[in-house]
Amino acid sequence: MYQRTMLNTIKEISEVFPALLVTGPRQVGKTTLLEICATDERQYVTLDDLDIREMAQQDPGLFVQMYPPPIIIDEIQYAPQLFSYLKIVIDREKKPGMFWLTGSQKFHLMHGITETLAGRIAIVDLLGLSQAELDGRADKSSPFLPTQQWIEHNRHVKPKTIQEVFQQIWQGFFPLVNKNPQESARHFFYSSYIQTYLQRDVRSILNVSNETRFYNFLIAVAARTGQLLNYAELARDVGVDNKTVKAWLSILEASGLVYLLRPYYRNITKRLVKTPKLYFLDTGLCSYLTKWPNAESLVSGSMSGAILETYLFAEILKSYWHNGVEANFYYYRDLDQREIDLVIESGDVLYPVEFKKTATPSKTASRSFSLLTKLDKKLGDGAVMCFVNKYVPLSNNVTAIPVWYL
Repeated sequence: MYQRTMLNTIKEISEVFPALLVTGPRQVGKTTLLEICATDERQYVTLDDLDIREMAQQDPGLFVQMYPPPIIIDEIQYAPQLFSYLKIVIDREKKPGMFWLTGSQKFHLMHGITETLAGRIAIVDLLGLSQAELDGRADKSSPFLPTQQWIEHNRHVKPKTIQEVFQQIWQGFFPLVNKNPQESARHFFYSSYIQTYLQRDVRSILNVSNETRFYNFLIAVAARTGQLLNYAELARDVGVDNKTVKAWLSILEASGLVYLLRPYYRNITKRLVKTPKLYFLDTGLCSYLTKWPNAESLVSGSMSGAILETYLFAEILKSYWHNGVEANFYYYRDLDQREIDLVIESGDVLYPVEFKKTATPSKTASRSFSLLTKLDKKLGDGAVMCFVNKYVPLSNNVTAIPVWYL
């Protein structure tokens, strides 16, 4: 059992909001997290149970009588009819922490929530285990910013070799995969995950008649992690049209499996690239889909730089989402190919971050950071995340930070 950073976040939210929704991919531990937080008087019910699901769908009024708060309702996306009835109970009883909900498909959820539970529900996103959670540092995790304060807070973290980092990247971050780290168990988990969860979820939303083509689509998306998204190229490789690619990607994004990082282009010239950047959020699933047989082949393979960037981006994203903090993330790239991997906006300050697979970063690694000075924001401290043994100042306001600090 891994301690999760979000434990304190859930407790704080439940003291204020009458309803809480934990969303995220299947099998990342949403239900387990809520059960750990729950007291003995809180019931648990899952809409994966077909009889209970039918009651929730056909007679939601009876459902809320049969299962009164405080309660955990698992997989709420199967019965959006419940939202109106939950609102009635919330408005009548006016108590915090009444309903804890989980959902794996934001595609289904968000419309019903914004229509009926706006102002009554807090929504948090849970991804797979973070590196801090795996290392037993869940209670010390804080949203990443490349400031001296954050660096000092994390500089005592035990160092890792590049082989250890890539072993975890290849293994992935689903709790079940880490509970049983044998290669055969990993293979069966990801194989079953794709068949049982992804294809079932997509079929329930879109009419995917050709499962082989959708599987090829998943592989093509995984192979493009850390790259600018080219819809036409992706459609051509899979053999579908652009409209289908956009629809399928929207499902992966709504299910928490991919993240589309938008470029930062507020109040600046039209010379900037406006295409989103694609990240496949679990590197283990990404490695499985792209057929890397082990961590050794991955660390020296053609995807090593892109998947390291994916890992670092996902870890930074977890540091925000698992602390219940909104992630205002962007990337920067202009038509002259000058790029910054990640730009974190905090208040009126922009923090630039580069990801490098190197142990000896040069001062030129951050040369694009100065491009942000022409924007209408202050330029904060910058970072080059890499494999240095300990943090090293590269300039007055840029630091090379070991990847294991995350």
